[in-house]
Amino acid sequence: MIELPVLGEEKVKKPSWLKVKLPTGENYKRVRQLVDEYKLHTICESGNCPNMGECWGAGTATFMILGNTCTRSCSFCAVATGRANNYDQDEPRRVAEAIKLMQVKHAVITSVNRDELPDKGAKVWADTIRLVKQESPGTTMETLIPDFLTHWDLLYQVIDERPEVVSHNMETVKRLYRKVRPQAKYERSLEQIRLTKERGLRTKSGVMLGLGETENEVLEIMDDLVANGCDVLTLGQYLQPTKMHLNVETFITPEQFEFYKVAGMEKGFKYVESGALVRSSYHAEKHI
Repeated sequence: MIELPVLGEEKVKKPSWLKVKLPTGENYKRVRQLVDEYKLHTICESGNCPNMGECWGAGTATFMILGNTCTRSCSFCAVATGRANNYDQDEPRRVAEAIKLMQVKHAVITSVNRDELPDKGAKVWADTIRLVKQESPGTTMETLIPDFLTHWDLLYQVIDERPEVVSHNMETVKRLYRKVRPQAKYERSLEQIRLTKERGLRTKSGVMLGLGETENEVLEIMDDLVANGCDVLTLGQYLQPTKMHLNVETFITPEQFEFYKVAGMEKGFKYVESGALVRSSYHAEKHI
């Protein structure tokens, strides 16, 4: 076990429970080889996920489509931001082939935001879902999708391919949106979740904690999510990726994470994953 590195100037000291396993083992090497061979991007790497060793060691990875440069500049996210290159239209095929070779029972796919594209990347999303289902009919799928800037026809183009879980992360409480997600809107994200649920799909969202939110604000966002049809919630500790990103304001205790899990279940979520190292795709196979 090693202590999880948190880069940048810390305002608060890392607690003892923030430890992760080093990436080792044959499964890890096999996933590493497939990702490199098929020239794929993963949020595991681009997002500096603390669970990469555990998940890759179990033979699973979260693929990130539409390139690895995001057109938004969220102040918490480790993914590179800037002017994105034209996306690779062969990417859906490569992702589908890699998932087939990995023989995973549950695949998780996410993407950067491509706000500059006329379709915001919807076609690549729809093609990817369709090809994964075609190549691996026994594999269930979670798609962690962007907000499409309220172009809901593009949302329907994607979710009408019927992935088993459609996830869209709120990321933080309402008061902190302008600071944490300056190019996103709290109400817009809630509306997307509601529209997805109305389409008859299983919905999911994730929230980071430790950015200065209060307990009441966490309970409030839970109420808002449940009211808009969210089925599954993940709660995890925000970790500062570089000194250019937001500082960690507080480290949430295991007891507080357990409190939020119980509170979330009582409010009506079908499943709540709550813990310091929880990320959107952590134990995603349980969220079907």
